[in-house]
Amino acid sequence: MRIDIITCLPKLLESPFSHSILQRAQDKGLVEVVVHDLRAWATNKQKQLDDYAYGGGAGMVMMIEPIDLCISELKSQRDYDEVIYMTPDGERLNQGVANQLSLKKNIIILCGHYKGVDERVREAFITREMSIGDYVLSGGELAAAVLSDAIIRLIPGVLSDETSALTDSFQDNLLAPPVYTRPAEYKGMKVPEVLLSGHQQKIEDWRTQQSIERTRQRRPDLLDE
Repeated sequence: MRIDIITCLPKLLESPFSHSILQRAQDKGLVEVVVHDLRAWATNKQKQLDDYAYGGGAGMVMMIEPIDLCISELKSQRDYDEVIYMTPDGERLNQGVANQLSLKKNIIILCGHYKGVDERVREAFITREMSIGDYVLSGGELAAAVLSDAIIRLIPGVLSDETSALTDSFQDNLLAPPVYTRPAEYKGMKVPEVLLSGHQQKIEDWRTQQSIERTRQRRPDLLDE
């Protein structure tokens, strides 16, 4: 998989992709993440990317021409399955969406900034608009990193345990059950006996019941779905 991220603040994305699972996935050659500084496609000496909104109002708007030039150049080099725009009013990211996108081959992610992008960008180039929640960030960079992380960890070979992602919260519209590790007792707090029993079917039944109960308590809306 290749993920091309378009941003006017590329340094914001240096750290998320330089550590832990995302770094290892790139080192293994399982994913290629390329961050593009949109200013490289600016059309004046000032490297301007934004301008005042027609009709007035507070805030600046990202101009269409640099974005068009950037996306067009990328598309001339390879085919893309999705061109995603990170925006608070987009489709809400969930585990099902992450599962879908992890099967794609090439993705472009456009990071918004200021008051957003010229609406013609969304009409002409964007195939999918994504949000990570009902709140507003200073820009789309952190949201793009969250989306990328959610996708990349699902690619076969990225996680050392191939089954780990399959037992994450939300995979079956259930929250993950409680987990424990050594010591078996700490300051009077004990690990449930069933987890120490060695009886795998009883353990799986316990985990399933715990998942259902935790979901009922914390996210009953998931059970309705």
